Amino acid sequence: MQDLRAVLQKHGFQFKKQFGQNFISDGNLLASIVTASGIDENTTVVEIGCGAGTLTRAIAEKAKKVYAFDVDRDLQPILAETLAGLDNVEVIFKDFNKLNLKEFEEEIGEYTVVANLPYYITTPLVTKLLEEGEKVQGLSIMVQEEVALRFCAKEDTSDYGAITAGIALKGSAKIVKRVPRTMFYPRPNVDSAVVKITFERGRIQVKDEKAYRTTVRCAFLNRRKTLENNLVNFFKIDRETAKRVLQKAGVEEKVRGETLSPQRLAILTDTLIDENVIKNG
Repeated sequence: MQDLRAVLQKHGFQFKKQFGQNFISDGNLLASIVTASGIDENTTVVEIGCGAGTLTRAIAEKAKKVYAFDVDRDLQPILAETLAGLDNVEVIFKDFNKLNLKEFEEEIGEYTVVANLPYYITTPLVTKLLEEGEKVQGLSIMVQEEVALRFCAKEDTSDYGAITAGIALKGSAKIVKRVPRTMFYPRPNVDSAVVKITFERGRIQVKDEKAYRTTVRCAFLNRRKTLENNLVNFFKIDRETAKRVLQKAGVEEKVRGETLSPQRLAILTDTLIDENVIKNG
């Protein structure tokens, strides 16, 4: 940790709370994150929130090419030092969440995301990749531990939510490593975990992915209300139509949305399309 601190101090770097900057430098931890991601010399990697470049270097030693994003230009002289000698890293000072992902993917082809994500961008970033990403093969991301539990949750549990169901449509998620807060500099107030999301397109059959996402938003509209009530309120349909949809989808009356598995949500989506509640396409 001392070497990283020395580099930061040498360049007069000031941590910016609004960017959620918490860096890691433990060599064993960095190596284990890269190993868990499964990348090799044929993999193109996108890193989001590269910080001081410690994980970037560990990735670059295994990957074919690394596109490292960060929003803090004050890191430029630090990255010039920590990434010195690497010819397969391109640092991009842009907000990834504002990126035209389609254009970027056309440029780089298939890729894997490996990152120690700033906590404040985790959910919108994962949502962007799920909804817009066409060439992303998987994510290996360090996130806040409670978020990691949410990503991997099973239906009918308190951690299960819209983001869980969204991930399940595209792939499978599992926690591969837990990381205590003591491994970061500066130390955050919470522990972290590395989640690996492997994309398996077509694993859940549904007529329209956009319609599925709409159904998921409806199901989790109000966790305290029944799915029937959420259908009525969200789609502005009458109660008899809602009851018919649930019956045709094989969903029991009076259930709440969070009790439905992603597979059952897909069936509900198809039923809503068949009943012209949601338009297909």
